[in-house]
Amino acid sequence: MKIKLIAIGKTDEKFLEEGIEKYLKRLKHYHPFEFIIIPDIKQGGKFSAEQLKEAEGKLIQQKLQEGDHVILLDEKGKTFTSSEYATFLQKKLNTVTTNLIFIIGGAFGFSPALYERANDKISLSKMTFSHQMVRLFFTEQLYRGFTILRGEKYHHD
Repeated sequence: MKIKLIAIGKTDEKFLEEGIEKYLKRLKHYHPFEFIIIPDIKQGGKFSAEQLKEAEGKLIQQKLQEGDHVILLDEKGKTFTSSEYATFLQKKLNTVTTNLIFIIGGAFGFSPALYERANDKISLSKMTFSHQMVRLFFTEQLYRGFTILRGEKYHHD
């Protein structure tokens, strides 16, 4: 099983790219991980929010395989402490036999079809963050989750 993170559009800010890369390197030591970036929709500014969600949703679904366990990073999803998230992660690692796919939506969120396809929804916070910042927060929390599971000193309760 591989863990994958799918996101729409490139990361514009260098400081975010550097932070994401830091945690991607660290994650290699824990579990196979792939970060998939889907290019922004060409002329997406001419689309309504609903049209853009539909177009992005189709591109995301093309990256999914039959049986993948899909988790949307969604503001209305379940919230966890870092320790609770580590427990959630361990349960998924123990029970999911296919790929574990986390998805960050575009600026307007997810298409209805992606909500239907999702197995779970989790939230990183009740606050709203840019979808680019979520990439950094998610990779750090995934790394933190693995360090908690291994009893390493990174996380302090």
